[in-house]
Amino acid sequence: MKFLQKNKINKTIIVVSDLHLGAGLSVNNRRNFLEDFHYDKELIEFIEYHSSGHYLDREVELIINGDFFDLLAVPFVKYFDDEFWSEKAALDKLKMCVEAHSGVIEALRDFLSYPNNRLVYIIGNHDAELVFESLRDFLLEQIQEKDRHKFRILLNDDTIYIPEDGIVLKHGHEYELAHQYSVKTCIATDINHNKYFIPPWGSYYVTRVINKFKEGRDYINAVRPVNKFIINGIIYDPLYTVRFIFANFYYFFMVRFVMIFKQNKKLSEVLNSVKKEIHLFQNYESLTEAYVTSDENIKALIVGHTHDPIFREYDDGSIFINTGTWTKMYNLDFGKNFNGAKLTFARIDVKEKSEELTGRFDHLEISLNEWRGRSDLPFREFR
Repeated sequence: MKFLQKNKINKTIIVVSDLHLGAGLSVNNRRNFLEDFHYDKELIEFIEYHSSGHYLDREVELIINGDFFDLLAVPFVKYFDDEFWSEKAALDKLKMCVEAHSGVIEALRDFLSYPNNRLVYIIGNHDAELVFESLRDFLLEQIQEKDRHKFRILLNDDTIYIPEDGIVLKHGHEYELAHQYSVKTCIATDINHNKYFIPPWGSYYVTRVINKFKEGRDYINAVRPVNKFIINGIIYDPLYTVRFIFANFYYFFMVRFVMIFKQNKKLSEVLNSVKKEIHLFQNYESLTEAYVTSDENIKALIVGHTHDPIFREYDDGSIFINTGTWTKMYNLDFGKNFNGAKLTFARIDVKEKSEELTGRFDHLEISLNEWRGRSDLPFREFR
C-alpha cells in the first residue's frame, strides 16, 4: 500500500489547473452567469490540508498550472471592445476576482507562511493578462512581504516548468494555435504610453461568442465531447444549437478565414492555416505521447487546459496526466460519463533515495487524485 512506503518522503508536489476563479456570483448587483468556480470552501480546505499534519515535516510545492483566474469571464465592467484588453482593465478585472474569492487568497497567504512551502503560478490563456507587471505586482502584494520570495509567477514563452528531475509541466494552450501568444510580442503601447494586451483569436472567441451564449445556457462550454454536444443539442435544443453553430461558423469565417486570406495570396496556405486552427480541444494524449515516450529524461508530462482529467501510463513507464478542472463538466461519453465537478489534482511524492530504489525515477510516486474533503481519507486515486 502507498501509505506503508518505507522510504521517507522529502517533498510533495501538488498540481492543480483550470480553476477559473471569476468575479463572483454577483457583479454590480447582477447575477454573474460567467462565474464557473463554486468550490471556495473545498479549495480552502485543500490548501490548508497541505499545510498541516505530516506535511509540516517536508517541503510542499503547490503548482497552479494555468487558468487560476478567469480574466476572460468578468462581466459588467466599464470597458468596451479593445479597452477590455488594456492594462488598466486587466488590473480591475483581477481585483474583482481576488475580492470575490478572498478566502482562497487568504488560504494561499497562510500556506506560504510555513517555511517549507512554495507556490508556483504558470500562466495559461484565461489569465494571460498577467504578462502585465502591474498585475503580477498586485498578486505579490496579497502575500506577506517576508514570504514573497517563495511565490513565483512564470512568464517564459514556452511555459515549461520542471519542479523535479523527470517531471515536466505546461498548461497546454501551447498546442492550439487559437490560444498561442508570445510574451515578447503580446503587449502594445499607444502614444499615451498606455499598454494593451494583444490576445490570441481564441480569447476573442471566448469573450465574443462563448460568453454571450452562456447567458442562456451556462453549460455551453462545459460539455464534452463537442461533437456529441452538437448532436444532442440539435435533437433536444435545436433553435439555440443552430444559432450557436451559425455564430461559430460566422465568427471563424470572418475573423480567421478572411483575415488569413488577406495575409496570404495562396489558397493552399489559407486552407492549411484554417485546418490547423479549427482543431479545438484536440486529443492532447495523442499529441504528447511521442514527446513523453521518446525522451528518456522525461518520466511524466502534466498538462491542463482541456478540462478532461486523464492518467495514462505507457509501456515504457512514462506517464501522461491532464489534471482536469475544478469547474462543473458534463461528459457524454459512456466511458467517462459524469456530471458535475471532479476536484482533481496531480500529486508527486519525492521519496528519499536508497539502495532499494535502483531506477532513475523509482523515488517518484506519481498519481492523479480527486479531492474528497478533510477526513481520514481526504482524497482518492482518480480512475
